[in-house]
Amino acid sequence: MNAPAQILKDEHASPAERLWALAAEDMAAVDAIILERMDSPVGMIPNLAQHLVGAGGKRLRPLLTVAAAGLCGYEGAEHHKLAAAVEFIHSATLLHDDVVDESELRRGKKPANLIWGNSASILVGDFLFARAFNLMVESGSMKALGILSNASSVIAEGEVQQLAALRDVKMCEDAYMQVISAKTAALFAAATEVSPVIAGRPGAEREALKAYGLKLGLAFQLVDDSLDYGGFETALGKSVGDDFREGKMTLPVIRAVQKADKEASLFWHRVIVDRQQNDVDFETAVSLLRTTGALDSTMDLARQYSRQAREVLDVFAESPWRSALQDLADYVVERIN
Repeated sequence: MNAPAQILKDEHASPAERLWALAAEDMAAVDAIILERMDSPVGMIPNLAQHLVGAGGKRLRPLLTVAAAGLCGYEGAEHHKLAAAVEFIHSATLLHDDVVDESELRRGKKPANLIWGNSASILVGDFLFARAFNLMVESGSMKALGILSNASSVIAEGEVQQLAALRDVKMCEDAYMQVISAKTAALFAAATEVSPVIAGRPGAEREALKAYGLKLGLAFQLVDDSLDYGGFETALGKSVGDDFREGKMTLPVIRAVQKADKEASLFWHRVIVDRQQNDVDFETAVSLLRTTGALDSTMDLARQYSRQAREVLDVFAESPWRSALQDLADYVVERIN
């Protein structure tokens, strides 16, 4: 029995592992395209791209494209190119983000910009964006091209929104939700929406899968923002506390600030606005997020979006693909444990 078949029969396998096993053949084809299209006669490009793309990332977004195609009964091969395009868009944004965020860890490794420099990271990110658009065009679907190209511009807008709100302790929850809807959930939604489009499925199925991706992306980001204050680097894939050190206003911090007394308000202003942080401030921040219930309430909202993601797929007939995608919605919030 091959490995994917063994995983599907293993009752202890995680939902993510089961979905990977179900999509193993398709994802092998996607990985082959990614490897081929990362190549370039300019040596720095494949070296830098491989450092990030080959670093053991979850490949969650292209996996969603493949799984959505399976759910829609698509029998062609163009979803492989679209899934690879999705991964290139995501990787390009990560390369750009690392320059902006100055993180010291990405996917468990030193970020590319700390090895090759900021200029190289930005330019290779541009290369991956270009490769993504090559693949979109080759898929032959103008609708899919429109969906993914629109997502690319929305992601850029979300990143600029987040940058503009950096160290703004007055940031409200609505503004925060706009940011994560754009910078994270938009690509999840596009990744799942393109598959019913190329499969020629009815509008109701397209809207359901788009909604699934959006809700899943929101849940995923809310958990990531919680993990930054209460998780492990192995679960997060980057350094714990990065958001705090950069002065990012994520939902746990926004809710803690809303409940802060005078002393806590002065603390948040000092560490976020003034960025005057000492060695014990991160632990103090985590304590405040826990005592105010900000971490718990953020996770509650993530679970709410996860449930909504499960429910929208009820428009599809029961199948292994539907079950795997619905279980994945649970898994993205359970990974914090």
